[in-house]
Amino acid sequence: MHCPVCHADDTKVVDSRLAEEGAAIRRRRQCLSCGHRFTTFERVDEIPLTVRKSDGRSELFDRTKIVAGMVAASKGRQIGAEQLGQIAEAVEDALRLGGSEVTTGQIGVAVLDHLRTVDEVAYLRFASVYKNFDAAADFHREIELLTKLHADAGELSPPP
Repeated sequence: MHCPVCHADDTKVVDSRLAEEGAAIRRRRQCLSCGHRFTTFERVDEIPLTVRKSDGRSELFDRTKIVAGMVAASKGRQIGAEQLGQIAEAVEDALRLGGSEVTTGQIGVAVLDHLRTVDEVAYLRFASVYKNFDAAADFHREIELLTKLHADAGELSPPP
């Protein structure tokens, strides 16, 4: 690490601590040439997550778009903003494990998997946009899928 004052590259670490709730390490350093003390931070350098759109375009992943879609789908439901934020974070973390590029389809399926376990009405609303429902039969088919998933999970009664 170069000293910001004299630009010497011989510095020593005087103190290290966790910072930003464990997401970084704060290091106090001292230049061995001029004695100047300064602070550096060490963080994980995350690879940007790219989204491949259905029309072939690519753009950077934006978690706020997932949250906005879930907020719209859960309007009037008992789902808090914190819970939606946690879902979006879990979706992003899972997608990052799959590589640096994801498709909008992968994102939609991941969000639906989480919403299905949280609130079925929000799930159906999100699915209606994501899957481009254009008739009542689409809703009926999705409800049948939910009922089958509940039966396969061994639940005693179908969803309300």
